[in-house]
Amino acid sequence: MEKSAQMQPQSTKLPSHLLSTIGPGVLMAAAAIGASHLVASTRAGAEFGWQLAWVILAVNLLKYPFFAAGARYTAATGKSLLQGYQQQGRGYLLLFTGLNSIAAVASTAGVTMLTAAMLSLFIPLGIDLLALIVLVSSLLLLIFGHYTILDKVTKVIMLLLTITTLIAVSLAFGFSSTSVAVSQSPWQWAQVGFLVAMMGWMPAPIEVSTWNSLWLLEKQKTHQISPQQALFDFNLGYITTAILAVVFLALGALVMHGSGEQFSASGVKFASQLIELYTDVLGENTRLLIGSVALLCIFSTTVTVIDGYSRTLEHGFQLLTQGKSSNARLTLTMLLISALGLGIIIFFKGALLPLLEFVMILAFLTTIVFAWLNYRLMTSQSLAQQHRYGKKMRLLAAAGFLYLISFGLVFLYWLVAS
Repeated sequence: MEKSAQMQPQSTKLPSHLLSTIGPGVLMAAAAIGASHLVASTRAGAEFGWQLAWVILAVNLLKYPFFAAGARYTAATGKSLLQGYQQQGRGYLLLFTGLNSIAAVASTAGVTMLTAAMLSLFIPLGIDLLALIVLVSSLLLLIFGHYTILDKVTKVIMLLLTITTLIAVSLAFGFSSTSVAVSQSPWQWAQVGFLVAMMGWMPAPIEVSTWNSLWLLEKQKTHQISPQQALFDFNLGYITTAILAVVFLALGALVMHGSGEQFSASGVKFASQLIELYTDVLGENTRLLIGSVALLCIFSTTVTVIDGYSRTLEHGFQLLTQGKSSNARLTLTMLLISALGLGIIIFFKGALLPLLEFVMILAFLTTIVFAWLNYRLMTSQSLAQQHRYGKKMRLLAAAGFLYLISFGLVFLYWLVAS
């Protein structure tokens, strides 16, 4: 798809050790498949049927150049995206770190509350206490295992998630009603907020590309990874997120669309409604299946979100202070992000949908900055010619910028007019 990719040796067989190098892209997929899929995609299908399926695919395509920068830049240079920002100028790294700090706390709060809501289906406790349990479990996994355990566990979770989700949507096709539901149009002025929220985390916030960059550097400590392998790993994870986004929309369209049910803003009630709507059509025996899919999906997101944001913040601090990387500082960052995220959860008092919409909209409005930072780096003269974005990627990126800026302006006008 690009000059640098085309220059790689072509072969019908993948290298024998390619599967062992897979990891960073799958971790990125785990971070992406969370609220954007489970809530936004399913809600899009439930409220509008299949009308937004093409939008989901288009958004994934238009954001591709900005996400791909993480794998391509690091594989080509052996440096992280953050080191690239610093090489462009200290101000660029400061800009990224400032926005990333805000996104870290907000995103952690959003995915943790959603995980707690799903966990409430299995453990009858208050959502604040369940959120604390989720955070402690995630931190224990990360602090004592760091990348190694995260890498192994996430591969298993993603495999189980993919299999169970495909089974669930197959059942939905088999058991869905033959009647045609009347769909409202998503292209109404009142729906601008929802559309922007859905696209803000579809497939994920663009700063996730820096996580992929750092995870790739971590993976390179134990495996020799070529640019071809890094791009394969990234594409595998990225394509998986796009497909599963449509699958979750299909579940909403086939099972929930036309039911007349309204989603509750309460996290606990939302989780219960989500599973009840599925089991009403698919049968009570699918309760464990659907509940497990939802819980595995969002818990893997929570773990990777805490790890990814913490790594980028710690690495950014290291570069800005010209110090050394510190596991103790990484652990402290994880604890601080989790504590602040828990504070936001308590503030919202279990109101899941308002919190998620706030986080997703915030992600959309900051996306243009992160996208510009990555594009600037991938077209910089400091990067070897064969690794820079060529004509096709530049055109795709231009279309991506047009989409981001246009919808951003529409949303700001909608916000003021409302």
